[in-house]
Amino acid sequence: MTKLLFTKKEQDQLKRNSNVKAVSEKAITYSDEFKCHFIAENEKGKFPREIFEAAGLDVGLIGKERVKASSRRWRAAYDKYGVKGLQDTRKGNSGRPLERELTLEEKIARLEAKNQLLRAENELLKKLDLLERQALKKK
Repeated sequence: MTKLLFTKKEQDQLKRNSNVKAVSEKAITYSDEFKCHFIAENEKGKFPREIFEAAGLDVGLIGKERVKASSRRWRAAYDKYGVKGLQDTRKGNSGRPLERELTLEEKIARLEAKNQLLRAENELLKKLDLLERQALKKK
């Protein structure tokens, strides 16, 4: 883990980016959609730094090592588990099952989140399919 800490001002700047889910003094949590987008762009041959900068993320602020580490971690998770490896499971997986009945709003929120994730997964699979077809045509 890096020793580079974020100031409150830097945290606020990073939080304004739609690709960032959360920021603390020590860590950044990226959205699942950004991770899927990152993998798709990386598969096309783009460098991690290019992808981060195109997404409006300041690599100078984040740090080159954090970008490299995120890239390695996401690539390994994707290679091992596919799109599911890119999902942030910390919130929904506390280890203890919920004992109470979910409210209608909570059920709707969970279903909307799942729907959004499935849409992102479908987009990634479409892009990968297109890349595979293009590669086969070139041969």
